[in-house]
Amino acid sequence: MAVERANPGHAGAPADRATPGGTLFDDAEVPARRVRVLLPRPLDGAYDYKLPAGLALEPGALVEVPLGRQRLPGAVWAVDPDDSDVPEGKLRPVQRRFDAPPLPEPLRRFVDWVAAYYLAAPGAVLKMCLSVPAALDPPTPRVGYLRAGADPDALGLKLTRARRRVLDVLADGPPRTLSELTREAGVSDGVVRGLADAGLLERVDLGPGRRFEAPDPATPGPALSQAQRTAADRLCARVDADDFSVTLIDGVTGSGKTEVYFEAVIRALAQDRQVLVLLPEIALSAQWLGRFERRFGVAPAVWHSELNHGERRRTWRAVADGEARVVVGARSALFLPYPELGLIVVDEEHEQAFKQEEGVPYHARDMAVVRARLGGLPAILVSATPSLETMENVRAGRYERVRLPERHAGALLPEIAPIDLRQDRPKPIPGHGTSYLAPGLRAALRETLDRGEQALLFLNRRGYAPLTLCRTCGFRLQCPHCTAWLVEHRLIRQLQCHHCGFAQRPPATCPDCGDSDSFAACGPGVERLAEEVSTLFPHARVALMASDTVTGPDSAQRFVESVQNREVDLLIGTQIVAKGNHFPDLTLVGVVDADLGLSGGDLRAGERTYQMLHQVAGRAGRAERPGRVLLQTYEPGHAVLRALVEGERDRFLEVEAEGRKAAGMPPFTRLAALILSSEDEAAVDQTARALALAAPDQDGVEVLGPAPAPLAVLRGRHRRRLLFKTRRDLAPQPILRAWLSKVQVPSKVRLTVDVDPYTFL
Repeated sequence: MAVERANPGHAGAPADRATPGGTLFDDAEVPARRVRVLLPRPLDGAYDYKLPAGLALEPGALVEVPLGRQRLPGAVWAVDPDDSDVPEGKLRPVQRRFDAPPLPEPLRRFVDWVAAYYLAAPGAVLKMCLSVPAALDPPTPRVGYLRAGADPDALGLKLTRARRRVLDVLADGPPRTLSELTREAGVSDGVVRGLADAGLLERVDLGPGRRFEAPDPATPGPALSQAQRTAADRLCARVDADDFSVTLIDGVTGSGKTEVYFEAVIRALAQDRQVLVLLPEIALSAQWLGRFERRFGVAPAVWHSELNHGERRRTWRAVADGEARVVVGARSALFLPYPELGLIVVDEEHEQAFKQEEGVPYHARDMAVVRARLGGLPAILVSATPSLETMENVRAGRYERVRLPERHAGALLPEIAPIDLRQDRPKPIPGHGTSYLAPGLRAALRETLDRGEQALLFLNRRGYAPLTLCRTCGFRLQCPHCTAWLVEHRLIRQLQCHHCGFAQRPPATCPDCGDSDSFAACGPGVERLAEEVSTLFPHARVALMASDTVTGPDSAQRFVESVQNREVDLLIGTQIVAKGNHFPDLTLVGVVDADLGLSGGDLRAGERTYQMLHQVAGRAGRAERPGRVLLQTYEPGHAVLRALVEGERDRFLEVEAEGRKAAGMPPFTRLAALILSSEDEAAVDQTARALALAAPDQDGVEVLGPAPAPLAVLRGRHRRRLLFKTRRDLAPQPILRAWLSKVQVPSKVRLTVDVDPYTFL
């Protein structure tokens, strides 16, 4: 995880270093009580404030305080701290207390823990907890409208058709909110307000109302197999124990893992506790949400970045008030203020999406375990391809494991076979040109479509082509802000950088040699694959599923429904197709480039590729029809591909663990990455050398670098990297703090410390 170190010199300062400026209170004879308030800013610590007479505060209370010329929300971190050396005359008063529940004590401890572990400013972590400042005030009163007894003729008001429809809707008596009334009557807001202002409608207070209905644990669920029931009973026992534990549900794709942990959710709800379910990609959760609603009768509270401001405000407040009993969310949902949290579930725990890369780049799976430990509650991790870190914790006895080795309801695991591209070479298509599908895969697609079944082609590359170059001079179109090629997206006629977001229209002439119409697309993306498939199978209904075409939960739900409703014959997708979708009629999966991701120097490359391919293979044959998976590869003997074909997952993980251990890499050592970046290349190089010269020299500690980061320029900033490695029994944080205290980082250089880095770009 990475953390950006804030430079000193902000307005105000922590209580143990300097004081916020303020007004003198000379007439105070009795020492004023004081509170220490943590602010949601990347500052060095909490601040001391004067507690006005008559205002009672406790740790966790949410308050508004002055900082410089601003007024900011904050959380009381201590009352009457005994280590404060701020003169009373310099204390500024707390302005007010928000009418909101205090932050629970386990959450406050969690904020401190995350900050200490990732070398982050505590206020930067608190900002994730107070991400919706507007929710700190009570919800806006709900206003309803009733029909009044006034006579329109007596009021001299002409009744138009729209006005009559409003009065007719309200003829049965119950009040309606403005949105309900406009929807039922088919009128604008102005029509309703005009009738109320004229006296024909009466405004009434509806009270706060319920924001989320409570799930019904008694709603009947599907019959569980014996293996599922045994696993569910073990999970329920952990919930009943009301103590910290971590249990891994290790089940093959299609084994019913979700229904198993739903039993634990039911048990937690029966004990009047809140439940948090973390999903790696909330935009792809349409099927999960539908399954939850069928099981519990209502939809859960949802938390992710696609919510609008009003939805975020309503959900944050419902969680804080304890009204939202089940929350399903992306990684940031971990920082919501649950007052009665009783269970955390991390679904697809191996997914890289749980690692945040910006701000405080924590790993939500790891922090979910910490949050459970601090709250004394059970955590459940779920995966068909558990991470090596999780399996090592199982091996060491820190985590329990329940296994589901078979698919539910008798469905069989798909047959997986390689296609050796050295022997079965793709042949050019007359009139079309280069092909990326081997004859064997083409034949399998044709057989599948002829049987009326669905097929999936998987290629983890967005756009049309990953590289565009000039045929005349070899010039390659590169991002002007990053050391990365521009990806062609032919459907929207743009070249895009997938790292910084830069986009431009394809140039008409080469910027280097000036030749026109000389650019060639190199390599396939999913758009180019769709073009080839449409040529080979002109009557097939083809659909693309990538982050460019599926942009949120609603879009994902529509797409999934179109596949389930047999509106699609051949699906082409990137990694998002692997995320738990259930397509009963999909029987063939073709992986176009199984070698993609197997190289590049990333220590997790093999593991991540195995997980992705295993997940996408699991989309085939999930119902009564058997499934088949074909892997196009130039390396059929690679350990990852052999493990997939032979079904030897555990053996693969053993070999992967042995390799990591021999190389002295996580999870058998501890790792941190130090990334320096600046627009000034000389400044970043000088700071990197200074850090290297001050590097710790002690047993069990190794520092590698500095060296240019793989993305040596990102968003216009030059980047240098040092890797810091310690033995497993050494805590890296104290050593890192001592090291960094020896080097003055100039203001033009940004230092990011990434504890437990997950990627190395």
